[in-house]
Amino acid sequence: MKRHALFLLIVAASAAACLKLATHARAAATRNMMLERIDDYRQTTWQWQSLMGVRLTPTHHTERRSTSSAYRAWVLKVWRRRAAQTRRLAAHPPHEGAWRCIQRYEAPWHAATGNGYYGGLQMDTGFQSRYGYDLLRRKGLAHRWSPTEQMWVAERALRAGRGYYPWPNTARICGLI
Repeated sequence: MKRHALFLLIVAASAAACLKLATHARAAATRNMMLERIDDYRQTTWQWQSLMGVRLTPTHHTERRSTSSAYRAWVLKVWRRRAAQTRRLAAHPPHEGAWRCIQRYEAPWHAATGNGYYGGLQMDTGFQSRYGYDLLRRKGLAHRWSPTEQMWVAERALRAGRGYYPWPNTARICGLI
């Protein structure tokens, strides 16, 4: 009888230890998943900010050092909101109407016609490299970029002083020069 009681005690202790380990593993997995989601929203925010040419939102990565799950949840909510707000701002470049007019006379947004110019604004590789290097590196040539990304790269050229002169004929038709 003593052996049976001792065996039951050992089994109960092992089960309790396994339950504690499983609970700890689940908490660690939840923590890691939350940190990954925070990083994803942060990266999304920074990519749109970089595309728009605005200062990146600073961070100290305090959620990685914190032991509070409530604090990490708050940080996740903050970065989710920032990513959504930045995406909304990026969706409408300042001179969107002008870029859409130029595109109407140039080519479809995903055009790769083989003439050395790509995308709806018909950007050559030198133009893409100078004003859209990060997109060129991440996504390839301009015909693989979204229309919004193409317009922001053109906006960078406009802000750099190029004006609408990379598209002289269509800019004239659109009344921009």
